[in-house]
Amino acid sequence: MRTGARYIAETLNGYGVTHVFYVEAILRRTLVEMEKLGIKRILAHSEKAAAYMADGYARASNRPSVCMSQSVGAANLSAGLQDGFLGHVPILAFTGRKPPIYQYRNAYQEIEHNEMFDAVTKYNVRVDGTDQLPHILPQAFREATTGRPGPVHVDFLGYEGDLTDLDELSADVVVEERYGRCPAHRIVPEESDILEAAKLLREAERPVMVVGRGAVVSQAADEIRAVSRRLSIPVVSSIDGIGLMPDDDPLYVGPVGTYCRPCANRVVSEADLTFFVGCGAGDQVTKNWTLPPAGARVVQIDIEPAELGRNYPGTTGICGDAKTSLALLLGFLTETREDTQWAMRARELREKWEKQVEAHSMSDAVPIRPERLCREITGTLPQDAVVVSDTGYSAIWAGTLIRITKPEQLFLRASGSLGWAFPAGIGAKCALPERPVVAFSGDGAFWYHLQEMETAVRRNLPTVTVINNNSVLGQSQVGIRRAYGGDSGKESDQYRFLDTDFARIAESMGALGIRVERPEDIARAMETAIISNRPAVVDVVTEPESFPILE
Repeated sequence: MRTGARYIAETLNGYGVTHVFYVEAILRRTLVEMEKLGIKRILAHSEKAAAYMADGYARASNRPSVCMSQSVGAANLSAGLQDGFLGHVPILAFTGRKPPIYQYRNAYQEIEHNEMFDAVTKYNVRVDGTDQLPHILPQAFREATTGRPGPVHVDFLGYEGDLTDLDELSADVVVEERYGRCPAHRIVPEESDILEAAKLLREAERPVMVVGRGAVVSQAADEIRAVSRRLSIPVVSSIDGIGLMPDDDPLYVGPVGTYCRPCANRVVSEADLTFFVGCGAGDQVTKNWTLPPAGARVVQIDIEPAELGRNYPGTTGICGDAKTSLALLLGFLTETREDTQWAMRARELREKWEKQVEAHSMSDAVPIRPERLCREITGTLPQDAVVVSDTGYSAIWAGTLIRITKPEQLFLRASGSLGWAFPAGIGAKCALPERPVVAFSGDGAFWYHLQEMETAVRRNLPTVTVINNNSVLGQSQVGIRRAYGGDSGKESDQYRFLDTDFARIAESMGALGIRVERPEDIARAMETAIISNRPAVVDVVTEPESFPILE
């Protein structure tokens, strides 16, 4: 006989879970059993931050992660899963609920919360008794890691999951190790689809490859580089596909779409065939489906068959794992195409863009230009650094200007939730404790979860958080000014914050805080923070009227 607590803990341990992220009070006896098995418990200050930590952990490790909250925190936890759902991240979210006799009777702190998880999970189930655990827990791992990975939700009996915790069952722990990683299966495509794609790629004069997060999950970087070199194909990426090609590779152009290097958009606009690899061809990466335009020739690899041609009908689709599909494709692309005029054209466009941003990247202006900040970060990144970027302008600055040049470096980016990077960086550090983690955030984003600096200090999780501190919601300024249309008014009420010294706040929590006001001091501050082996904030005062070059 095992208690439910012991059964859950042994199951998580069997699947390789090393950390859980939670807010009290949930599965208390399970947490005790986790301690006995060596699973580390990271107590956060908010459920949303706990979900983001689990998200960062899973993206950094390509393994499922766990976040938890009691019933009253379930709404916050579900909100935190949105980014993981959009980013196809394997997260297990555990909550508790009061037993049936309490339902429909105005129970304290209790609402029906399962429906809140429907939109942000692949699998949303209730555990009514411990006899379900041998079936539901393995299925949760299967759902999280197969096909397009994604979050799952398991709702345990008891407001704190305590009724599941304390009940007993007589059953062996079921662990299927395959589902403790992503991808759990490498789906092999049909040979006829590979042959058709190879034919189209050979015939194309100006093909371009667009790589995305699906290729990251599949760990298809080597195969992407091999196909690119075999056919001399320029490569662009979604923001969350950064790192699949080193930034200094002559065939890599940069991120494409609305958060882009304009040179990448230009390459796709001039291409006669677009090859999506592990990329859903959504509105952001295609600039609202104008890149490529409707009717263009498209080849697409995706693990989900329903995604093939979703946004570009008539697509030549390859249903399969990205790494496996590209490896098979290489077998039919036997002739190496020499450096072409098209590849040289792509390099020419990138070089032109680099000259555009060079003046800002080298600027000694005070307040500091974000382009200079990104240049200095690039120069100080260790060879195995993990860069974690927030969304909005943070994603544009980091994605276009922080150069990921080493195969060992990793770039993780929020899928749209402001405030994600700092707690996600803590999760990434839990997953990869030996590697330096650098989170890039604006001050507007950092305000969301700055209290988690206490979590990082308490649990000795030495991340470096760089704050692009311009005291405004930078991306909002343009839209708000457009809304005013020249009318008089207090437009800055909608985007300006007080000037804040985040370094002092970090120091008050026991972290290392460094305030930077001059560009020549950035590199020294970064190096000091990285080697300190302490949670650190590098608070960089930047120009609020700086805007990325997107056209």
